Amino acid sequence: MPSKDIFHQSVRTALKKDGWIITHDPLHLKVDDIEFFVDLGAERLLAAQKQGQKIAVEVKSFIGASEVTEFHLALGQTLNYRLALKKEEPERLLYLAISQDTYQDFFSRQFIQDSLKEYQIKLLIFNSLSQDIVLWKE
Repeated sequence: MPSKDIFHQSVRTALKKDGWIITHDPLHLKVDDIEFFVDLGAERLLAAQKQGQKIAVEVKSFIGASEVTEFHLALGQTLNYRLALKKEEPERLLYLAISQDTYQDFFSRQFIQDSLKEYQIKLLIFNSLSQDIVLWKE
């Protein structure tokens, strides 16, 4: 099983504070003979609709030597996880969780914004100190 990102617990706590129930830690998917481990699976009951909303969350810290390299890895991993979810759990939406600092310092750059738009990457932006969700970005 893969190791957990340094912000794993912060995101887990932030999701719980936001009303999500953690259902998987990690969310295991198997497509053909390839296994995937998305950091978290969660769901929330929407009372008005009487049905659940399900998400998968991949947590990334971007603390490596190169933010660009970290972005390449996160983007590739996110795209692969999204395809695996489409095959195994199509009702679940995938979010890439990043800290508010990473969002402001790196993800605010135009090329990164263009990439997110092009590949339709959903973001969960969290504050690592308060362990709160700051923004859901579609």
